[in-house]
Amino acid sequence: MKNDRYIERLIDIQVVKHLSAFGAICIEGPKWCGKTWTSAFHAASEVRIGNPDGNFQNRRLAEMNPSLVLSGASPRLIDEWQEVPALWDAVRAHVDRSGTKGGFILTGSSTPKHKGILHSGAGRIARLRMHTMSLYEAGYSSGQVSLKDICTGEAPSLMTGEVDLMEIIDRIIRGGWPENIGVPLDLAMLLPGQYIQAILADDIYRLDGIKRDTRKIHKLLRSLARNESTTASNRTLKRDIIEKDDDDIDINVIAEYLDIFNRLFLLDNQLPFSTSLRSSVRVKQQEKRHFCDPSLACALLGATPDRLLGDLNTLGFLFEALVERDLRIYAETFDGRLYHYQDYSNREIDAVIELPNGEWSAFEIKLGANEIDAGAANLLKIKKAFEQDAKAKPPQTLCVVCGLSNAAYQRPDGVFVVPITALKN
Repeated sequence: MKNDRYIERLIDIQVVKHLSAFGAICIEGPKWCGKTWTSAFHAASEVRIGNPDGNFQNRRLAEMNPSLVLSGASPRLIDEWQEVPALWDAVRAHVDRSGTKGGFILTGSSTPKHKGILHSGAGRIARLRMHTMSLYEAGYSSGQVSLKDICTGEAPSLMTGEVDLMEIIDRIIRGGWPENIGVPLDLAMLLPGQYIQAILADDIYRLDGIKRDTRKIHKLLRSLARNESTTASNRTLKRDIIEKDDDDIDINVIAEYLDIFNRLFLLDNQLPFSTSLRSSVRVKQQEKRHFCDPSLACALLGATPDRLLGDLNTLGFLFEALVERDLRIYAETFDGRLYHYQDYSNREIDAVIELPNGEWSAFEIKLGANEIDAGAANLLKIKKAFEQDAKAKPPQTLCVVCGLSNAAYQRPDGVFVVPITALKN
């Protein structure tokens, strides 16, 4: 199934690794992020459940007898398996019987309700989360500096080249959609808007066949866009809708809609980080809110290059979303986890990456080079606070990720500085 047009993705390494360890893998993620292309690249045969050919013949066969669509060379791709949830148990049973590794690759852009699925698939089917493309994958980052090296304190110092602010704005609005690579920005802006329309017009209903108030769903999406890269609570979202959109929405309905967005992989929030279960630091537990790609927030806000130039505050939050998307993608290649930190002493860290051995690194995100000193000062202050707490583990490394810096280097105080346009995994 090799394809000369395929652009390598960082998840490829994880796909190969997990196919060697499990009977099947399930690649999940937002629509249009490249799941099918990546899965087909690694597959030897395929069946596409959503293919309309023959009056949706593949889906009808799978509904009559799921085992009918499992036959084929391994690994066999079953695309959009959630259209026929019984396929999950069929694959799990086949893996149990055969005892072989790497038999199937399932893909899904939504998570079905568990009704009718009898087994979690634990130990048989490994789940991998796919994201939209990072700057490095899309060819917009030189990849001169490795995030893994930064996390282990080994990053080099080098000139990385000038970065124009309009280039950063382009990357935010364009997003990490494979179809937007090389497309003029005015055309690239159409895709995120159509994504939102597809969610409202079709995807939400197809989850469970229940009709919902798409007007209120759209208002909630707009509120999430206004609160991108913040720890806004559900009640804050409710107040925001009342104040900005002059409408009311029940707090329980908000929770229901947010669950739907998560099932569609529309959101990719940052979990809170705590350095130790026994730490005396009281950590706030709010997640930092993110869409799966910052371009969706741009589409909902009607953000254009000129409007973002005139609203640097909003641009800063969207830049933070861009960086944290990339940090998550890079960290996952070496089994790192992305978090954020916020405690009741008003100490905050934009991004935290925890390694499998428990070591962690702290990152501040700054758009302009003139903000690097402030970012470094905050990191050093927080590190000192952790060092004074006997029960807390201090960060191993500190780093400021910048938008408009022309060099990667380590400051005399030990803080690393790296432009996002030079970063890779």
